[in-house]
Amino acid sequence: MFYDHKQIDQKWQKFWEENQTYKTENNSSKPKFYVLDMFPYPSGAGLHVGHPLGYIASDIYARFKRHQGFNVLHPVGYDSFGLPAEQYAIQTGQHPAITTEQNINRYEEQLRKIGFSFDWSREVRTSDASYYKWTQWIFIELFHSWYNKTADKAESIETLVEHFSKFGTENLNAVQNDELNFTSEEWNAADENEKQDILLNYRLAYRAETTVNWCPALGTVLANDEVKDGKSERGGYPVFQKKMMQWSMRITAYSERLLQGLQKIDWPQPLKDSQEYWIGKSQGAEVKFLVDGCQLIVDSENANNQQPTTDNHIEVFTTRPDTIFGATFMVLAPENPLVEKLTTPEQKTEVDNYIEETSKKTERDRMADVKNVSGAFTGSYAVNPFTGKNIPIYISDYVLMGYGTGAVMAVPAHDERDHRFAKKFGLEIIKVIECEVDVQEESYDSKDSVCINSEFLDGLNYKEAKAKIISEIEKLGIGNGTTNYRQRDAIFSRQRYWGEPVPVYYKDGMPYTLPVSALPLELPEVEKYLPTEDGDPPLGNAKNFAWDEVNQKVVSVDLIDEKTVFPIELSTMPGWAGSSWYFLRYMDPKNEGEFCAKDLSDYWGQVDLYIGGSEHATGHLLYSRFWNMFLKDRGYINQDEPFQKLINQGMILGMSAFVYKILHYENDIPPIFISTNKYLKEEKIKNENSTVVDYEDKLTDIFEKYTDRLIGYSGIQKIHVDVSLLKGTSDELDTEAFKNWRAEFKDAEFILEDGKYITEREVEKMSKSKYNVVNPDDICEEYGADCLRLYEMFLGPLEQSKPWNTQGLSGVYGFLKKFYNLYFDGDNFSVSDEEPTKAELKVLHTLIKKFMFDIQNFSFNTSVSQFMIAVNELQKLKCNKRAILEPLAVIVSPYAPHICEELWSLLGQNGSIEFANFPELNETYLVEDEIEYPVSFNGKMRFKLPLAADLDAKQIEEIAMSNDKVQEILGGATPQKVIIVPKKIINIVF
Repeated sequence: MFYDHKQIDQKWQKFWEENQTYKTENNSSKPKFYVLDMFPYPSGAGLHVGHPLGYIASDIYARFKRHQGFNVLHPVGYDSFGLPAEQYAIQTGQHPAITTEQNINRYEEQLRKIGFSFDWSREVRTSDASYYKWTQWIFIELFHSWYNKTADKAESIETLVEHFSKFGTENLNAVQNDELNFTSEEWNAADENEKQDILLNYRLAYRAETTVNWCPALGTVLANDEVKDGKSERGGYPVFQKKMMQWSMRITAYSERLLQGLQKIDWPQPLKDSQEYWIGKSQGAEVKFLVDGCQLIVDSENANNQQPTTDNHIEVFTTRPDTIFGATFMVLAPENPLVEKLTTPEQKTEVDNYIEETSKKTERDRMADVKNVSGAFTGSYAVNPFTGKNIPIYISDYVLMGYGTGAVMAVPAHDERDHRFAKKFGLEIIKVIECEVDVQEESYDSKDSVCINSEFLDGLNYKEAKAKIISEIEKLGIGNGTTNYRQRDAIFSRQRYWGEPVPVYYKDGMPYTLPVSALPLELPEVEKYLPTEDGDPPLGNAKNFAWDEVNQKVVSVDLIDEKTVFPIELSTMPGWAGSSWYFLRYMDPKNEGEFCAKDLSDYWGQVDLYIGGSEHATGHLLYSRFWNMFLKDRGYINQDEPFQKLINQGMILGMSAFVYKILHYENDIPPIFISTNKYLKEEKIKNENSTVVDYEDKLTDIFEKYTDRLIGYSGIQKIHVDVSLLKGTSDELDTEAFKNWRAEFKDAEFILEDGKYITEREVEKMSKSKYNVVNPDDICEEYGADCLRLYEMFLGPLEQSKPWNTQGLSGVYGFLKKFYNLYFDGDNFSVSDEEPTKAELKVLHTLIKKFMFDIQNFSFNTSVSQFMIAVNELQKLKCNKRAILEPLAVIVSPYAPHICEELWSLLGQNGSIEFANFPELNETYLVEDEIEYPVSFNGKMRFKLPLAADLDAKQIEEIAMSNDKVQEILGGATPQKVIIVPKKIINIVF
């Protein structure tokens, strides 16, 4: 029977849509299962075949859980705010909402063609005001919360105000920016502005001066993952480090809980390791070093007279306080506020120039660059509190303001970076850990040696010395033992247009949140999407974007009087804001009264299976965990973690195609190369064409003369070719199509082999810029959606990256035709109600067992292989039994739903196959009744002997020795021994 995939795909996609087959009901009596894909960002290019890989895997799992009787939530939506749409708006003047809508429509069309079982009725878009209303509400909740370290949770800011009014800061244990000290009387006497300023020190969403990645060309702050090699990922524009007043989220309050939570979730270990490293917990001591020549006497009786104050010390955090006797200089981060105070007039120019150079590097670049050493001397000195020596104070980009205090005590003998710095600047190196290494030449770091040259620490091991020195530091009042985290608070402001407006207005310079009743604060219309002439963000171009406090509404900016009408925050939220809680909105997407009803968040709970890329480890996945923990603290949800099990899918790589353009030189001095517009396979250049050979010979001479100018130059230009220009599934280039592809190739000449131009092929990341993108629409058109789904799973393990090869589709398509025709006799549907044979039942239950094992281990590729084996075996058995073919359709349906729906219908079943019970495994069908024993003589197998499976060794030997073939081979000889391994082998030695 002809397998008409086009007709079948269209028929069942229409059926699913009309019948809302995948619409999920809330509060079902069934057990729940929540399957989710990472939020897609809808780009203008649409999907290529690499994008659906994770979606197909999650869809298979969702369908399987429905077969098991679960109430499955499998939603879809779009992370639709973002910089690409805004940049397009700047270039074209078209509103980002228009292009975003077009891109989403394109994505949705493609996703529907692949046959995903999404509950489309729950679709959310972060750029819809009905959605970002609740993103703004969460921001307001964060603003009106503080972190109580005693309770180890976030609480309403009102409880903090109550504490201040009764006790001031006495017995307050809070996460804060600066340590404040005041009495209840001082708090109660403070005016409104002073109180608001104090509260900003504690709020979980706060505004403060922060060092950011500033991109002047884009006019916005960028996240670390939006910057690569000092340039913006979007557009490649220079990015600088700059201090700006920014909104931040106090994620650092949750550092320990984020670390501990990793023990409770089933995530890939590399991803957990990445978050653990990013959070960067370390235990050590904070120590204050006096500056400006102040001497600190190491004497506990006199220490009170030498206490550091905020004006005369540098505070450092060190994980190795036991090495403090080896601290011979100090290094500050270039952006440390102390740098300006400590830099002497003589050093100011050098320091300023160094700070300017450092501003061009991101923190990520600075952390990654472990080899290059640079810095500048401030001209000032500090005092090592235990040696009493003056030690110079430098600045260097290897010290980060976001880690510790933005200052380090440098112990060059026992830290590699400090050692390189000391060698470059000729600084003292003192060994304080016993070792055989010459520390003047290389550093030595160990926790297994004892202290030397350290007075009262000498002879102590690491643990003893650390405890002893921390005790002395605390006695002297110059510091204390503490735990530190590398993680910084998350910058929350973006100087962009296409993002969620921050629901804040400013009165007397202080931020106040809009009332919840005023939400959503909608994105206003602007005439242009660039910053204003005054340098304000694009929202500064809005005409109606001021807050009337009396009438509680947004009004014209012309009405701002700073009395009743006030300016609204002009920055927007970052891209990660909307994606940090979308999994909760899917539970209750149409609720206008709250972000999610509590009974529904209680019912759906965590996402049971989350599939997406590992590149989101320290962005989206960390922020989602943070927001989830916060919402639990405030009583809005019950679960600690958002995603219980997470799988990172690999990439599908593209198979790029290349042609080689021949280049000639015009003259020798200097050599100038011009394009010939001739194309030839690279390895043929020297052998197949005399003109080119002459050119190559001459090129060799030029290389010898001008190697300094021609390093890496090959004389040929390697050019990416759109893979759509290849003929069919071959590597042959359609030369006429190539000439029509772009104007520059219209006169192309090809030196052919056997009348063909065969392109070079290479596996690379699939991307539009490499012209190796394969459109899933084309695959669905030619082979069908089920073939695409099966092939992507068949390529290899889900977690691994693997190359796409369109030629491989034909094998999977052949399987589908063979599978389809199991149910037909010629052109007639033919399924028998006869009882199946043992052999047929064995094939079915072998498949069930393999399927169950594979799906529990997410080994989708091996299940596809087993499908093929099963169909081949059933075909050989000429099986047409309903008792086999009906459950077979159910088993294959999660992978290939369209063809299985068609077969289910032909089998006379009503409704969708989606909710059919998954067939149960019966192990008795897998028990062997008979075993074919290989019979060997002196270790060489001569024939096979079928015997009952339940025979013991003695019975097997008796039957074997009475066998005619055995006696014939023995030829009357008496065996020395007979080796029997039941269910395995018979070996006769003679």
